[in-house]
Amino acid sequence: MKFLFVLLLVPFLIIPVYAESQTMTTEKNTLDVKLTYDKIEPNIQTKIKIDFINPQTQKIQEHIDYTITISKDSENIFGPIPLTHTSLGSVKIPIEFNLGQGIYTMNFQIEGILFQPIPPETVSFDLIVGDIQLEIPQNNEENGGCLIATATYGSEMASEVQQLRELRDNSLLQTKSGTSFMEIFNDVYYSFSPIIADMEREHPVFKEIVKLAITPMISSLSILNYVDMDSEESVLGYGISLIILNLGMYVGIPIFGVLKLHKIRKFE
Repeated sequence: MKFLFVLLLVPFLIIPVYAESQTMTTEKNTLDVKLTYDKIEPNIQTKIKIDFINPQTQKIQEHIDYTITISKDSENIFGPIPLTHTSLGSVKIPIEFNLGQGIYTMNFQIEGILFQPIPPETVSFDLIVGDIQLEIPQNNEENGGCLIATATYGSEMASEVQQLRELRDNSLLQTKSGTSFMEIFNDVYYSFSPIIADMEREHPVFKEIVKLAITPMISSLSILNYVDMDSEESVLGYGISLIILNLGMYVGIPIFGVLKLHKIRKFE
């Protein structure tokens, strides 16, 4: 039964993992933001290159208004800076990561393009500082996002990512069967999710394919926001129901379409 859940909940994850060059999209897909940097060591100043990229042309977008905050464990080490303008669309900023080794979060808020204000859009990056070994966190930790969903929707603050996190923390991890599932799921998910997330960041077309593939699944999970999942029976019951629903969408409908097409051609 637990393995059936894996078929349904592929988007879950705990810690985003990135390389030394990262590209993420703002939450409404208006801009791509690219970071380039050398290996980051604690208490040593590191220059981080930031490129704001037009996702349609894949060229540097000039005249961007933005703010930046960098933090670790909710403690800011940089910013929030006042609203800043770059005419070139590319900047380099020196940062000293002075809270020791670990994972730091770099948050952007974009508020203007080409001297025109836009509704603020955010995007977040995780920066690995020092020689740390990333481990799969224990299920009782509250923080975390989703590798594939974060890469797909461009930010840990995207509503789809928040929905997955809330379902994990507020429902699955509150029951014994849900906690057992997460232990099995982590082993399976972490074997492939970093590769998929990296491919999404490097290939925008692949990212759109993944978005098209996982959006129906995430939409179906929203049903769980309107039901009570406070017992072992409810977790299993709703979980099995959603597995059947998703199998129908991802397997049943395509098979039905192929059979229908074959039948039509047979009588032509």
